[in-house]
Amino acid sequence: MAMSQPPAKLYRGRVADQIVEDLRSQILSGALPDGARLPSERELAANYDVSSPTVREAVRVLTAMGLLSTRNGSRTIVTADGDTLLALSIASVVQFEKISAMDVLGLLGALNAYAVELAVERASDEDIAALRSAAEQAAEIVDVESAAAALKHYFVTLSAISHNPLLAALCRFITEIQIGLAVELSGGSTEDWQRVAGFLHKTRMDIVEAIAQRDSALAVELIRDYHQKVIKRTQSSARAKEIKETDPGLTALLSTWLRANVGLGSALDRRR
Repeated sequence: MAMSQPPAKLYRGRVADQIVEDLRSQILSGALPDGARLPSERELAANYDVSSPTVREAVRVLTAMGLLSTRNGSRTIVTADGDTLLALSIASVVQFEKISAMDVLGLLGALNAYAVELAVERASDEDIAALRSAAEQAAEIVDVESAAAALKHYFVTLSAISHNPLLAALCRFITEIQIGLAVELSGGSTEDWQRVAGFLHKTRMDIVEAIAQRDSALAVELIRDYHQKVIKRTQSSARAKEIKETDPGLTALLSTWLRANVGLGSALDRRR
């Protein structure tokens, strides 16, 4: 792909860093869109009037950021996916600051409370019908994997009908964490899953009806109560009690899950 705009003028200093910033700006602005092939190393070197090793260094940095993907035998591709970038950033902060699982799940409760407030204001009748359908699907528990997928769909739909893209992106990722940890703690047992998530089907339906009635106060009260019950039941599971003997905040468990599921080419990234 040819450069869609002239390269930025480079000044003294680390030239590779300046190339990184210029290409990063083009990717985030859409001038180099997701899925586009990056100009060849030779073309980039000529455009910026630098050596090939300098271009390679810049490409390595952008690849580590998750903005580019280089596969053997093929050209470098732009991989500007907002969910992946957000997940990498949040996961890094959570691991670096050693944030507990309960604090992360508490944040999700606050985010979803804001999401239902916005949904009351902004959701269309079609949006609410989609949320109601997702709630009904989440009630069907055949096995933990399918139940987790259905529950995720419900909360992703809930955040989507807030019509706030940043809020929806934050909710999507932290919902992935909550459900991922719930699956981990259930050990694949449908009985344990039912005890934590299954019994709250009525509350999920009540949230839908509160949004449909445009009752913001009730919707917020219901979603906050829902998350408090989920956290309490998650902490009281047999597996959680066992882990908490050495990992009180489930911080290590969360960090392990993030390392396994968030990263370039991770399992979570591949499911998107």
